[in-house]
Amino acid sequence: MEERTLLTLTVFSSLIVLAETIAQKDAIEIYSLHVDCKVTSRFAHTIITSKIVNRANESREATFEVELPKSAFITNFSMSIDGKVYPGIIKEKASAQKEYDTAVSHGQSAGLVKITGRKLEQFHVSVSIAAASKVTFELAYEELLKRQLGKFELLIKVRPKQLVKHFQIDVHIFEPQGIRFLETDSTFMTNELTEALTKVQNETKAHILFKPTVDQQKINPELDETLLNGDFVVRYDVERGATAGDIQIVNGYFVHYFAPREMPVFPKNVIFVIDRSGSMAGRKIEQTRDALLKILQDLRPEDHFSFITFNSKVAEWKSSLLQATADNVASAAGFVQTLSPSGGTDINRALLTAVSMLDKAERLPGRSVSMMILLTDGQPTSGESNVEVIQENIQKAVNGKYALFCLGFGFDVSYKFLEKMALSNGGIARRIYENADAALQLQGFYQEVATPILMKIEMQYPENAIEGLTKNNFKLFFEGSEIIVSGKISNELDLLPVEIKAQTHVSDLTLKEEANVKEKEQVFQNQSYVFGNFIERLWAYLTIQQLLEKSISAEEEDKRTLEAQALELSLQYNFVTPLTSMVVTKPTGQQQTELANKPTEADNEKPSSFPVGDAYRLRSGSPPGRWRSEPKSGSNKKLLSVVVRLRDKIRAQPLANEYPQLLLQLPKQNEIICLNTDGKPQPSLHLLSDPEQGLTVTGKLGDRIKHFVQFEITYVNPPVRIHVSTDEIVLSHDNESTRLPWTESATSTIQGLRVSVEKERSVTASLSDTVTVKISFVKFPDDFLGLYFLNTNHFSDKVSGVLGQFYSKAQFENNSNINQRADERLLSVSGSEHKVTRRYKKDYRLEPTSDPVPCWSIHVTP
Repeated sequence: MEERTLLTLTVFSSLIVLAETIAQKDAIEIYSLHVDCKVTSRFAHTIITSKIVNRANESREATFEVELPKSAFITNFSMSIDGKVYPGIIKEKASAQKEYDTAVSHGQSAGLVKITGRKLEQFHVSVSIAAASKVTFELAYEELLKRQLGKFELLIKVRPKQLVKHFQIDVHIFEPQGIRFLETDSTFMTNELTEALTKVQNETKAHILFKPTVDQQKINPELDETLLNGDFVVRYDVERGATAGDIQIVNGYFVHYFAPREMPVFPKNVIFVIDRSGSMAGRKIEQTRDALLKILQDLRPEDHFSFITFNSKVAEWKSSLLQATADNVASAAGFVQTLSPSGGTDINRALLTAVSMLDKAERLPGRSVSMMILLTDGQPTSGESNVEVIQENIQKAVNGKYALFCLGFGFDVSYKFLEKMALSNGGIARRIYENADAALQLQGFYQEVATPILMKIEMQYPENAIEGLTKNNFKLFFEGSEIIVSGKISNELDLLPVEIKAQTHVSDLTLKEEANVKEKEQVFQNQSYVFGNFIERLWAYLTIQQLLEKSISAEEEDKRTLEAQALELSLQYNFVTPLTSMVVTKPTGQQQTELANKPTEADNEKPSSFPVGDAYRLRSGSPPGRWRSEPKSGSNKKLLSVVVRLRDKIRAQPLANEYPQLLLQLPKQNEIICLNTDGKPQPSLHLLSDPEQGLTVTGKLGDRIKHFVQFEITYVNPPVRIHVSTDEIVLSHDNESTRLPWTESATSTIQGLRVSVEKERSVTASLSDTVTVKISFVKFPDDFLGLYFLNTNHFSDKVSGVLGQFYSKAQFENNSNINQRADERLLSVSGSEHKVTRRYKKDYRLEPTSDPVPCWSIHVTP
């Protein structure tokens, strides 16, 4: 069966503008927005240009905000105000920081690049422009595309948030191997917008143009609201010919792409090492179970597998690996469904147990790939807790025999610890974001490593003729990925020979190829789609990425050497990397300097301040110091002052309306209910009581917003009342009160009842053998609270209340006499039938950056 290889590029962009008042909402107008992307042989060069005019009769603040891939390096930024250009200057990070610190001491502030999701980071800059003045923002970045699951994807995030007179997306693709397949897709496309899309393609080139008029952009001819809010996607594949891959050469630099086809798959010996500590309770363990059940179905019959679960103790599902027969897979599925969380986290002993099981394994296929996949959501708290000792223990035990892949669930893990441990043992690390699709993220990762087809790959080139060769030895190659090697040809070669040695499942493999240098160089001559010395820049990009990755697991002295080499290249090729920063100086009199640093996943232990693509949505009613994550000293002061000044004047579409008042998951049913109450606000709503649990919860809706701003949790034993508001948490016991502010993390325990506050995020009340109560603090656009429960199997049949009745007396009806649509169902609650409708709502249990989740929406009268 012929293989289809999809190649895709990932580019994200988002433009958000702050307007001053509702009456002058178009005072700051984007009159032109152009995204120009040139993809030349896997290397993408993107320029985003935004032109803005201030139509007010006084100065206004204009903000340029772009989402770009985490793997991209910014190469240039400039602002042009009334003809004068203010460029961004890329400097060594320490030098840039010193310049920034000097600016801060004079009352200036900085804007940072922030991670905003599992794929994105956000570039942000703002400037004040005079009445009738214009500003042009231009940002450029570059990225070498990584092949995953046989495809790359070009995804442009479109969010101008207003009608744009001149809106245009250009995607130019040049693939010398030949374009085999090309398509476009969009989440916002209509028949009218389709007319604005054109596609021109020949054997090796393609040009996609999306240029909607203002009328085509409108949701409704009568309304000045834009349809352009979502994803614009391009997918394509290439022809693959030579088995030894494809070599391309420009100006003395070469790049070699290798992605073999039709190779037999190695049998896998895989041990899943699963964290079942107490912090995995609730949605995390549910999503883990869902993902593992799907992964079990994807095992091949020749694979061998087992499970090790751990909290404070380590448990083996079986004493040895089992072949993935239908019976063994079914038995494992039954085991996975019994996983329940409790206790601490002994990562060290769990991994050592997995290594020992692989060491002792018998009757495994002669040529097979052995790997461990660790999933954890926290720090090591039981057994050995020193991360350096754990890393040393695991590396010594593995000793290069197996691959270790580390998945960190959420933001409480030390990603730096997991990343170093994985890279030191032939694997990679990945953060799993606590979104509705976490189970899909887990499955997606497994699929990337599920089909190893080569091992011990060596890409050999003539030593005396090549300089600066990038990594050319690889432990494993997975189907659907791609090996990329680059270097500089130092001698006058007519032919560049390459020899590839590897092991397949059935034999040793040797492939040879010779590239005619002059012929290869001729391919890129006079091509309008090629941006300059792209292979040289590709080489620099790849070298920097590999030096930084190598430095993660290197000893201190080697680490300094590797970082020095990466820094030199970053400055030479004008890349914003983790070792460099971009300084942007503003016009005289604005007293503001912007500093853009390149964040890493290891820096991202807490999420960013703004929801993805929604930074223009301002909150009102609280001081600037109460954003979800505090800015560093001196940072973003001017932007925050603008926010404070405008927060009561501007109201974009209210984010709060995207959240339900209450949210719950029906017991023993994989269904989420979004609950809203009808009627006027009352002094107190009886939400839930369970006499057998000795628990009562009441709540109060806000006067101005239709969401909860207060909850009161009352326990019978111990006799404790917890009053939670958007201002503070108050614990009352024996006529004494303890106040816990939202501004810091804290824990208080009263006779076994543990109340934990996570700074400006949530408060959790937990008691042994009792339902856990958790309240999220949501801060956009107005402060409100979201209530939910964990361990709901502890509820008795006597639970009642507006919310409580759903835990004992709610059941979906299956009435064949009702002509039910796919998005409507009947839900029986306490003997009454309610029509519920499928809606997509924000989940206040997750981070603000998370996507809406599907739920069944119902309105009830208290």
